[in-house]
Order: sequence, then C-alpha cells, then structure tokens
Amino acid sequence: MTKTAQHLLANIQDLAPDIAARAADMEAARRMPLDLVEMLKFIGVFRVFVPGSHGGLEFDLPSALDVITALGRIDGSVGWTAMIGIGGGIFAPLLTREIYTQIYDKGPDVIFAGSVQPAGTAEAVQGGWRVNGRWPFASGCQHADWMGGFCIMTRDGKPLPGQDEGMPLIRGCFMPADHWSIEDTWHVAGLKATGSHHIVLKDVTVPDANFVDIANPVPCVQAPLARAVQQVLPLLHCANSIGVAEGALDELVALANTGRQQFRAMAPLRESEMFQAELGRAVADLRAAQGLLQMQAASHWRHAVAGTLQDEAFLTQALQTGTWIAATATRIAETCYRLAGGIALYETSPLQRRLRDMQAASQHYAVQQRHYVTAGKMVLGDPQISRKALAA
Repeated sequence: MTKTAQHLLANIQDLAPDIAARAADMEAARRMPLDLVEMLKFIGVFRVFVPGSHGGLEFDLPSALDVITALGRIDGSVGWTAMIGIGGGIFAPLLTREIYTQIYDKGPDVIFAGSVQPAGTAEAVQGGWRVNGRWPFASGCQHADWMGGFCIMTRDGKPLPGQDEGMPLIRGCFMPADHWSIEDTWHVAGLKATGSHHIVLKDVTVPDANFVDIANPVPCVQAPLARAVQQVLPLLHCANSIGVAEGALDELVALANTGRQQFRAMAPLRESEMFQAELGRAVADLRAAQGLLQMQAASHWRHAVAGTLQDEAFLTQALQTGTWIAATATRIAETCYRLAGGIALYETSPLQRRLRDMQAASQHYAVQQRHYVTAGKMVLGDPQISRKALAA
C-alpha cells in the first residue's frame, strides 16, 4: 500500500467518531449531510480512480477497495454512498475525451450517481438521442455532480439490435446533475442514509458523446478498470459488505467488554463459552471473506493491467465472490445482532442498523444467489473456460 493510500485511510479514521455520532440523524434525513460529503471530497475519497493526469490519486483496485471497506466499517450508508460515487470514476473514461475533460475541468473531486438498470429509452433524433426514463436506486443523487442511467437504444420506436442475439442495444447516458429531476421515493428498511431515490429524464436530447458502451469499452484515457466495468462492480459491493461486517463485530465486542450480562444468564457475555464460540465462528467467517476479496482483487487488478480482465470467466468470478461475501456478511451481522440480546432491538443500537444495512445491500442485483447458476454452468461446460472460472 502506498503512503498516499495510508494517509487517506488515516484521514477516514479521523472522521469515524463524528460519522458514528451522526448515524441516527443521517438515517432520519435519509441522505448524507452535505458537510460530510464535502469533507470526503476534501480528503480525496472521490478521486481514487481518477488518473493522475486529471489530478486524481489513481489507486490500484485493492487500495480503492480498502477505502470503501474503511468507510463501511464506520457506517454502512456512508460506505455505500462513497462506493457509488467512487465507482463512477470507472465509467467516466468510456465517454469521449471532450466530455471527460468537461467532467474534470474544475478538479478531480467529482461525484457520480445513477442506475445501471436499462429503465430508459433513447430514441435516435437529429443531434443525438431523445432520452426518457425513470431510474431507481440512484444512491447519492442529491449531492452528485453527474448522473447516469442506462437506456434501450431505439430508432422509429423500435429497439436497435445488440451484439447478443435477441437482445436490444443498451447504452449508459451520462449528464450533469442539473439535467435530471429527483423523485423522493427512498423510504426503506436499510441503507436509509444513502438517498437512493428515483431519477428522471423527460424528453431530453443527449449527444452521442454522452453515452457509454460497457459491452465494448474503449477508454479515452489510461484506465485499466474501465475496460472491464462489469467485472469490477461486484467487488466494490464486496468491500462495503466486509466493512459493515467488521463494524458489527467491533460493536458486539465493545458491548461484551462493558461487562453486560443478559437477563437470567449464568455469566456476562464475555465469559460465556457459547458467546465465545459464536463470536469465534463469526470472526472465522469474516477472515474467509476478507481473504477471498483480497485474492480476487489482486487477480482482477493483475488482469486489468495486462488488459485481459474483460472475460466472461472473470465476470463469473466477481459475481460468485460478491454473492458469497454479501451472504457471509449478512450472516455475521445477524449473529452479532442475535448475540447482543434484547438491547439490539433499540434504534440506539448500531447492531440493528448493521443488520438492516446488510439485508438491504444483499438485495442488489450484483450479489443475488442466482449468479451461482452461471458459475455452475461454466464449470460444467468448456474445460478451458472452467479452468479460468476456478483459477485466481
């Protein structure tokens, strides 16, 4: 890890007490407070994937994941929102050089929000595409500088054919935040402070230069991860999930070290062998999740630098990793909540928030259990592909 990465992680830790103290207020507001967003900008959180040529930190993938994990350990919503803002830096190089320069013309601290669901349409018109759509789960949209939504591309009202037979052509549309409207829809059980509202474009003509193609990526600047956006995104989710699990264990251990003894228990929590065994099992789960992400991140980064990451086998690896880690982190949060006893029920307990945040995070499409099907089919199929799917 570079000194720059160490310095950023140290700055994040300095923010931890203030963020933890404001967690309940952030949930009530259903968004990140703007002064916290500005502080995260100031210390460099949103520039980790921006190249040095544009004032960014240009972190490698493992170091960037460490940043997301550190924030998720403090608060799940903060980690998630930072993850989304950081992740936009992988999409941006797929725009034209002109638009990329426009994005970073005032500096590298640009925040992205949006949705990869193809919930919009882009109809071919003179001067570009007429875009209409309503996209869900646009985390951080209230403080974003640029936003994106994926569209089915059409001509004369009919979908244009994509590269896969029977599938429509899909592109991501990116525009400055002031072009979008926000619908207040984020009334949810977990990740409450992420402000993941719906965003809308209505009859907006968007130039072709403002669209990205993640299926056939051609970065306008040196950006190894931009060549394989789909392979990278699940690992960003892994980082926040591990952070939330780490935070839940921190809080459970802190509770046990207060000397707490549950009603009718024979001994305080920290002296109970049942508690110790369950805690030990949860820590083992966490170490396994940390080790898997470290291995996968190192492998992904190695292939990204070599230009070989854009491969179906590596996408399968990422989805497997994301799905398993999300389920494991949720199990850890559930264990911590259960071991704490009745005190965890109260909204003042961070353990109930950790559990709700992980249950919400595990609903994301990138970490759904159905992704194991693709992995199984790949392993049963072509032997060469099988070796790639199983190898690190």
